[in-house]
Amino acid sequence: MENKIKLIQRLRRIEGQIRGLQKMIESGRECEEIITQFASINGALKGAGFLIVKFYLNDCLRKNKDSVERIEKDVEKVIKTYISAV
Repeated sequence: MENKIKLIQRLRRIEGQIRGLQKMIESGRECEEIITQFASINGALKGAGFLIVKFYLNDCLRKNKDSVERIEKDVEKVIKTYISAV
């Protein structure tokens, strides 16, 4: 539960960064500032994505600890989904 709360907080920070980026673009800020902010958001999203995959896999492992075959299928499914989205 604590991990879920931390993840939600991280996603809210990213949401705030995205709003800030929108305002920067609307106000005509310098290109370098916009690119720097975008790079920061991109890094934050990658970190959050890693945590989401990690939490999901841990959840699958706990739920299906009786079936190694099921765990392998769930892990493979998550990895394929993540790779196709990246």
